[in-house]
Amino acid sequence: MYTVDLHAHTRFFHGHERAADYFDPVGVRLLAGAARLRGLDAVALTNHDYYRAFDLGGRSSRPDESDIEGSDWFAATIPGIEITTTQGHVLVVGPDPPRRTERGGLTPEAAVDLAHDRDCAAIVAHPYRNSTLRNVDAAFDAIEVNGKHPRTEEWVRRLADDRGLPLVGGSDAHYPVEVGRAFTRIDAEELTPRAVVDAIRDGRVEPRVDYGRLNRTVRQLYRRVHEEKGYLDRPEWLETPGVGEPPK
Repeated sequence: MYTVDLHAHTRFFHGHERAADYFDPVGVRLLAGAARLRGLDAVALTNHDYYRAFDLGGRSSRPDESDIEGSDWFAATIPGIEITTTQGHVLVVGPDPPRRTERGGLTPEAAVDLAHDRDCAAIVAHPYRNSTLRNVDAAFDAIEVNGKHPRTEEWVRRLADDRGLPLVGGSDAHYPVEVGRAFTRIDAEELTPRAVVDAIRDGRVEPRVDYGRLNRTVRQLYRRVHEEKGYLDRPEWLETPGVGEPPK
């Protein structure tokens, strides 16, 4: 059994592409180091619309079938990318994610096909934040319980049941302190990108959420920001009289 954060970023800011390129090697060390401190075995590198491999002293992720190992200082890293599709974000995790995608250039169906062509899993990211992927009939492999908005977990579980898909957990960390606030327990005999994909597709995964005080405070801040931006949605079934208020 392994613990893996399936949604995290090495860039803790947006824009300024050249500066961000220089920062990435620092960011991945901060991210993988924080993941190790949180007791995680691995963290997926799912930056927005690009994937970049990093050398952590021989402990970085590789697209082959060799085991990927952490160290005393860093959790292992797993290849991935967060694709901005025409209807929301799709996490692509596995041996050979695309190196770069055009923001908003792919439909959800095309993103899923691309993931599967490259032996990767395609996961619906934060389905109730700035996304209509929950309405798309595509061959997704799983749906995410997102660490920024775990109050939607009940909604996501109902969505996953309706779609017959497994659930995974990811922190959506943009700062090292956020890594591991949601993660996935993966039932596998080895920790390789291919083994992670197989476990997701077989449903040998379980999301976990950390509800500690720090994480609760940060989530309240994110919720306020995302509400002001109009990013947050509610399931249609919550509008039915008698259902009640969404979970806190």
